[in-house]
Amino acid sequence: MSDLPSRTALPSASLSRRTLVLGAAAAAGLPLAARSAGRRAKIVLAGPMAAVSYPLMLMAENGALADFAERIEFVSWKDPDQLRLLALEGKADFVAMPTNVAANLFNRGVKLALLNVATWGILWILSRRPGPMTLADLKGQELLVPFRGDMPDIVLQLLAAREGIDLRRDLKLRYVASPLDAMQMLLMRQADQALLAEPAASMALRKTHSFPISAVAPTLYRAIDLQAEWGRVLGRAPQMPQAGICALGPALADAPLRAAFQQAYARALAECEAGPEACGAVVERHVPQLSAAAVADAVRADNAHVQSARAARAELQFFFQQLLDRQPGLVGGALPADAFYGE
Repeated sequence: MSDLPSRTALPSASLSRRTLVLGAAAAAGLPLAARSAGRRAKIVLAGPMAAVSYPLMLMAENGALADFAERIEFVSWKDPDQLRLLALEGKADFVAMPTNVAANLFNRGVKLALLNVATWGILWILSRRPGPMTLADLKGQELLVPFRGDMPDIVLQLLAAREGIDLRRDLKLRYVASPLDAMQMLLMRQADQALLAEPAASMALRKTHSFPISAVAPTLYRAIDLQAEWGRVLGRAPQMPQAGICALGPALADAPLRAAFQQAYARALAECEAGPEACGAVVERHVPQLSAAAVADAVRADNAHVQSARAARAELQFFFQQLLDRQPGLVGGALPADAFYGE
């Protein structure tokens, strides 16, 4: 990952900060912010314990939106039901979520707009067998899958179908309640393969080399990169528009706030990618169950870059169409209308 421009090379720290913001925003096709129209008491940022939320945590600590609010708060959602409740009740201004969930909520009447896509694939199959492998190499074997019916499972089902693999017949799928459950079963030798998103994959790999777990845990490998499989199977770039940020509630009607958020998010993501260790420390402060070292590993392994929803529209529509062809309910039964693509 390339280093960011040095702030000391510019005339002032404030100019450096603005130059980095504008450069990141322009490169990602993001809008430039207008002047603040006034400050609110609080802006709430929400997201899962995953890479798409790391910039939100940095923003909550660095006062990125200080022109718009007295306080910036980050809250985490822990499961899909909690996410949907947050969206329906409007308890957050900007929410990180899987892109298909955003489309589903929009098509069901929730007032939101997708601002950007920032996660382009963080899915791995860890195995006790070294890779590289394909899904066909897992025939006849058990595979742990967390969160039945949500993004990791969706991608697995789609790729298997395109490869002519019947998951019920050809593999022994075992659904578990959470990535933590899958990780623990791998470490305790109760399973040989599991589908995990980052940072759970990096946490599992870290733990296999940590005493005392290393005394009993098996050696694990990143055996299947599902992003690479996506590209190979579908004949596209090895990336999926997996997750991004939505604006909800009052933020939908506040164009200067949305533009400022886009700039701040792009800058925070660039800082995280350039400094994985510092990013990991911030994440650990917000989510103590995630170790800073594992988060840093996950940042190094991810394919994170921010692109406005409008610039990513073609990739999003291709992804949504794959889901519509298999399970229309996953995106609310139709491609979302123009208003879905907020910026």
